[in-house]
Amino acid sequence: MTNALGIDVGGTKCLGVVVADDGRIVDETRRPTPRGDEPLIETLAEIVRVLGSSDEVGARVGIGLPGLITTAGVLRSSPNLPTVTELDLAGRLGTRVDREVLVINDATAAAFAEWQVGAAQGVSDLIMVTLGTGIGGGVVAGGQLIVGANGFTGEFGHMVVDPDGPPCPCGRRGCWERYASGSGLAQLARADAVGRRLPAVLERAGGDPALVRGEHVQSAARDGDPDALAVVDQFARWVALGLVNLTNAFDPRMFVLGGGLAEGADLYFGPIQRWFGELLYAPDLRPHPDLAFAVLGEHAGAIGCALLASGLVSDASQQN
Repeated sequence: MTNALGIDVGGTKCLGVVVADDGRIVDETRRPTPRGDEPLIETLAEIVRVLGSSDEVGARVGIGLPGLITTAGVLRSSPNLPTVTELDLAGRLGTRVDREVLVINDATAAAFAEWQVGAAQGVSDLIMVTLGTGIGGGVVAGGQLIVGANGFTGEFGHMVVDPDGPPCPCGRRGCWERYASGSGLAQLARADAVGRRLPAVLERAGGDPALVRGEHVQSAARDGDPDALAVVDQFARWVALGLVNLTNAFDPRMFVLGGGLAEGADLYFGPIQRWFGELLYAPDLRPHPDLAFAVLGEHAGAIGCALLASGLVSDASQQN
């Protein structure tokens, strides 16, 4: 069967993969993510030329980006590409490479990959939440990938959980991702570090509270530092709060947590589950969704783009 080509555009790199029909990666390449419309299109075209030269690669290409992507493949806005707006990426890249191009939100593509060949195989109702610098996500309901009327399903990070909370890059205040993303974990730790309440974390950050990152918290927590573990617990409560809201809205069978923080699954799994049970409406009268961490790592978005673009999966799986 023909292999498929997918590219995941991140804040720092564009990751291209060629995927077999079982989701196995048979080739890949990376390029730095440029700034500006034309440099981005040229970088993506170069990846297509490099990976798509073989007759074994299908003619359709899948591209995933964070932000608002219309069903016609127009990038309205992206947090990783602040200088790029209203870009008809599907049309302009398609003309450049003489191929049909499918453009989709990267977290939606990652959700599709985890559903098809990852942690959620066989589950017909699931929500993926990507916990990275921000928060994205994707929804599968009734065995169908949900993209929404305009293609914007899954912007969970901008659910407001505290209207008086800190400013968000989106222009509002108190968005979920200000508390429950990798950036949110670092911010929670910095607030404590300013008061010198996290000596073990501060030591790892060179003594400067402004340099505290999530990795410093995870390292200290793994060493059993009680202050770092308290920050992890506080962070887990914010994560669980958003998952509870999504449960009340969608009633999923499973949550798959991905993004960079999935590397700390051993630290977060227990506290998130505990807080979820405490915050959920009528927790003793309903089944709780299964909680799993993603297994495809940084390749999930690119794999999902390839599978969606390939014809290995019917376009009917995407429903408004």
